[in-house]
Amino acid sequence: MREIRYFEALNEALAEEMRRDPDVFLMGEDIGLFGGTFRVTEHLLAEFGAKRVRDTPIAEAGIVGLAIGAAMGGLRPVPELMTMNFAIVAMDQIINHAAKLRYMFGGQLRLPITLRAAGGGGTQKGAQHSHSIESWFVNSPGIRVVIPSTPSDAKGLLKTSIRSDDVVLFIEHEMLYSTKGAVPDGEHLVPLGVADVKRRGSDVTIVAWSKMVHEALRAADALAVEGIEAEVLDPRTLDPFDWEALHESVARTRRCVVAEEGWRTVGVGAEIAARLQERFFYELDAPVQRVGAVDVPTPYAKGLEQAALPHADDIVRAVLKITT
Repeated sequence: MREIRYFEALNEALAEEMRRDPDVFLMGEDIGLFGGTFRVTEHLLAEFGAKRVRDTPIAEAGIVGLAIGAAMGGLRPVPELMTMNFAIVAMDQIINHAAKLRYMFGGQLRLPITLRAAGGGGTQKGAQHSHSIESWFVNSPGIRVVIPSTPSDAKGLLKTSIRSDDVVLFIEHEMLYSTKGAVPDGEHLVPLGVADVKRRGSDVTIVAWSKMVHEALRAADALAVEGIEAEVLDPRTLDPFDWEALHESVARTRRCVVAEEGWRTVGVGAEIAARLQERFFYELDAPVQRVGAVDVPTPYAKGLEQAALPHADDIVRAVLKITT
């Protein structure tokens, strides 16, 4: 099995799906001639041409609106929003139209849209370009939210998303693009709604996604030195969420920490904690702990930005709080 980078895995997925299905096409800012801000669409224009790799104006509402129309007409658009914060500009199209039209038409039409967006902080892009707002979209019925942490998951989940007849928001953390990992040769699909245990453990379950999976694994290494074996569970998709896998893990470990890069207030972690408390209140040996970003706009200054974002040390402290 070869090792490739996260952005290369995404590029492979796009190319393979475009070769497989002529209805798949890409659209977005700087995805063609420039090859994409993060090189995800590199070389695709040369192979597939301008009809299927479309550079667009800086008009996110227009990009998503065009994708909705194309999908209603039978195509499989894969629009790219350069960063997650640009999704805010297109929220009416995403939430009020893409997420609802299939339901409002009683299932008479499909909306096979895979909306790619780069998110996350840590690169000093300031308060308006460092968003981890996946909870906003998990809160909106009608949107699948996919958020891979490894190159293998990125490729397999993107291919599955493109083949889905649902609206999928596919979130890629900016700091993961250059990370390397093993990716299978040949056809590689990862189903939506199936979590992956990135590390086995018996003393506590750490639920994490995207870049926080890597922080959780670092925390698990540090905890092992203290004699605490942490299980790291990566849901991979937040909608659909693999509640069965989470329940099975927590039933064994009897403790849970949820780590997300988004803000803690009304985050995905809050929903996970609430559901665990509802189902496992008498089985839990300690309250579910949550780790997330400080509830402030993400600072630009490097030191302040790092202080506002969650890290492995924060996860370690949360685990120690309920295991010692």
